[in-house]
Amino acid sequence: MENSPKFYIHSIYKATEGEGVFIGTPQIFIRFQGCSIGCINCDSKETWSFSEGGEYLDIIDLYTLVLRESMGIKRVSITGGDPMHPKHIEGVKFLAKFLKDKGHYVNIEASGTRVDHELFDLVDYISFDFKTPSTGVKTQINLVEKVATQYPGKYQIKSVIQDRIDFEYVMEAKQSLGNQYINWVLTPAYNDDSEFHVKDTQNVLKWNEDNAGTFRVISQQHKFIYGTDSLRV
Repeated sequence: MENSPKFYIHSIYKATEGEGVFIGTPQIFIRFQGCSIGCINCDSKETWSFSEGGEYLDIIDLYTLVLRESMGIKRVSITGGDPMHPKHIEGVKFLAKFLKDKGHYVNIEASGTRVDHELFDLVDYISFDFKTPSTGVKTQINLVEKVATQYPGKYQIKSVIQDRIDFEYVMEAKQSLGNQYINWVLTPAYNDDSEFHVKDTQNVLKWNEDNAGTFRVISQQHKFIYGTDSLRV
């Protein structure tokens, strides 16, 4: 297609969403290669490199792979890596518009480090991270407020909770925004082995219950079904 950018893609695959508000929903995942954020507990470090691990595709080749995987599924999640990195963002906006024109429901997995209104206006849903201390990355609470205010009904805020420090950090951040309703999901962390960490999840549930049920707690079902080392699930 004329004027199509090249997309540096790690993988395109069909899987059932394992976390967040769309848990249990089959989707096509378009995973970009390249991320410079560096979360300590990232479970997809194989997507970090900008020089290896991916393949450059034009829009026709990319969409051919989407259709090959889809089996009629119209939901597409653009993820990474970091699809909103400056090296990717213009291509991602091109891709989002292309997919919407083809009748797809498009979700963007945003790292929480930046807001791009042109992209966010294009997509159907925004999954926006708010990083916790265990990630080793700091994100800005004002970006959460901006997303919640400007995109009501089409976003979720997601935070990985490894311990009580993470929970208190997110609780304090939420309280700083006052009584504004925010669709905020806590994800209990477990990346170190294939066993489901029942006690860790119970802790997050209890902390949330003891703090007026401020958040939604949703475990990563793909990890306790397939194990923490499985890819494309």
